[in-house]
Amino acid sequence: MRHDRIDPSFFESNRGRLAAQLGPNALAVVGANDILPTNADGNLTLVPNSDLFYLSGVEQEETILVLFPTAHDPLLREVLFIREPNELLRIWEGHKLTKDLAREISGIKTIKWLSEFSKTFHAMMCEAEMVWLNENAHPRAVVESQTRDARFVRECQDRYPLHSYGRLSKLMHALRVEKQPEEIELLKRAIRVTKAGFERVCGLVRPGMFEHEIEAEFAHEFIRNRCKFAYNPIIAGGANSCILHYNENDRPLVEGDLLLLDVGASYANYNADLTRTIPVSGRFTPRQKLVYNAVLRVMKQSIQNATVGKLHRDWVLEAKALMNEELLGLGLISRAEIQAESPEEYAGRKYFMHGLGHVLGLDVHDVGPMNRPFAAGWVLTVEPGIYIPDEGFGVRIENNILVTSGSPLDLMAEIPVEAEHLEDLIHSGRSRS
Repeated sequence: MRHDRIDPSFFESNRGRLAAQLGPNALAVVGANDILPTNADGNLTLVPNSDLFYLSGVEQEETILVLFPTAHDPLLREVLFIREPNELLRIWEGHKLTKDLAREISGIKTIKWLSEFSKTFHAMMCEAEMVWLNENAHPRAVVESQTRDARFVRECQDRYPLHSYGRLSKLMHALRVEKQPEEIELLKRAIRVTKAGFERVCGLVRPGMFEHEIEAEFAHEFIRNRCKFAYNPIIAGGANSCILHYNENDRPLVEGDLLLLDVGASYANYNADLTRTIPVSGRFTPRQKLVYNAVLRVMKQSIQNATVGKLHRDWVLEAKALMNEELLGLGLISRAEIQAESPEEYAGRKYFMHGLGHVLGLDVHDVGPMNRPFAAGWVLTVEPGIYIPDEGFGVRIENNILVTSGSPLDLMAEIPVEAEHLEDLIHSGRSRS
């Protein structure tokens, strides 16, 4: 693993909180993700299954975790199944977990090879009555190929049709949305590395550079700090800043343009999600600064509005009302348009057409019951934007916050965001070079 070892007590606590919700004579199964193919004989790098990592700390392919808290045999209450290392694997793929190392990482006492899974699982199923199986239940997920989870669901239900089955994702979403102190520290580390990358870029950005050169500077800072990109970085100069998920990152930066940077580091599978919009020349034009400050005011007030008990939909509606007033002040919409808007047709949609924010953690668009009120421990992105293709630029600003029992905590408060601070940061970097 690239990151520092996480204390296994964290994973033990997570398993304990899940076990308390499974009910009597119930077991739960969580498995690794598939390694996906590319072309010819190529494969993508494994993306660890977030639920498996949350419960065990294990990031190795083909791993299966079975939790059976009320099993008669204490050794079968937590069982982790892993690939058995052999000489061929050592030559071609290198390190694989031993039983001792898997035990040290996870805190699970019973570690078995995958070859033992079928027999052991059958013995557990003969005792169990309720089975919790997993799925990707993110509301925005588009699942076009059958996953390892889906295959196991079918196999299990075919073999054991008389058991009762439940959706483990509902339990996992409720657990994972309220971050534990260890998770906050990991997120803060990812945010610190993101800050270093952003400040590095601000000291180097120049007209004539290419977007991909900016991307390379982030990569340098992330990798040297044992991180990776949390998602494909958006490095969008000029009119590209109006493309919400711009990923080409291949155009030159032009004097007078804005550069939208939507980039985050991932450390130990925990993800930061930062957006800043900076002037390529080092100074905002008066119009650019007006738009920038309008977005900044909406972000700051939306951070303050993210309080315990607030529903996500109401939080968004508050932001839309704030944005309407800013768009009115910028001359982009009229009072009549605001008065005529309906729940289906937001007056400012032409200029602010995306969501205000999402939960953040082991996934960038993390899981969580978004129909429930915010609670202490939720981590949210706050990312309003104004996009004006007719004027050749867009502005988005994004910070990550922690909902607390008091005022929300801005986890990115130390990353420069005021327009004047950004200008000073760019010029101070140029003066040093």
